[in-house]
Amino acid sequence: MLKNSGYDDLISRLKFNSTTSKPYYLQLKRKISALIASGELESGVGLPAERALAEALSISRTTVRRCYEELRELGQLNSNARGGTSIKQARKVSSSLGKLKGFTEEMREQGVAASTFVESHEVMRDRTIASIFNRPSRSSFLRLVRIRLGDDMPMSREVAWRDLTSAPCMGDWDTNRSAYSYLKNSGKIILTHAEQSIEAVLSSAEKSKVFGFAEKSPCLLLKRKSYSTKNQLIEYIEGTLRGDAYAYRVKLKMYEWTACLW
Repeated sequence: MLKNSGYDDLISRLKFNSTTSKPYYLQLKRKISALIASGELESGVGLPAERALAEALSISRTTVRRCYEELRELGQLNSNARGGTSIKQARKVSSSLGKLKGFTEEMREQGVAASTFVESHEVMRDRTIASIFNRPSRSSFLRLVRIRLGDDMPMSREVAWRDLTSAPCMGDWDTNRSAYSYLKNSGKIILTHAEQSIEAVLSSAEKSKVFGFAEKSPCLLLKRKSYSTKNQLIEYIEGTLRGDAYAYRVKLKMYEWTACLW
């Protein structure tokens, strides 16, 4: 772990590669981001002032400023009133499995402010998705791609498909409210149970960009099928969750047993 003072170890890790044509601000950004993702730079650890880091690396202060500004936009750095800069790690969300709930509810339970950025929202046809829902290939589905944020930190990228044959009301959903609440308030569809799997994956280039990772990093891939009271598949979700921000808990029950002596 890099120390919070004396910056010698940090400076040595931020030396530039002269064999690449990538701009210095981008090299610096990726190196700092990689140290954050690996846990070597922990939350609250201070970074050198722009002028000090520029002098130590023999680069312009403008280069350091651009790097810091882009890392702040990604939610990886904090700025304080005295002009200092420190690491802002993703807050660890610890959630229990066993209850069907939306992202906003999950964040609220952790005291985290939830927000969403919608990448795309469209009605479309997809043969693969139709087969998952056991629908004809020309069936229509609502496809929604969202970046889910907690305290302005990108936490997950979610691709959700909803069956417009079973839930035509979703065609009028404006995405501003919880999908589960919208379905419930429609008075026609209530989700009662879901099948969910979680597996470890490495972030793709697309996901790394969303989360601000400098390179491929551990993530969790969540796949969930949600069903109505009539056991109809209404929703299928694939969500990529940043591995440094999520931990899931499972409550296990111990079955009674009787020891037998032979």
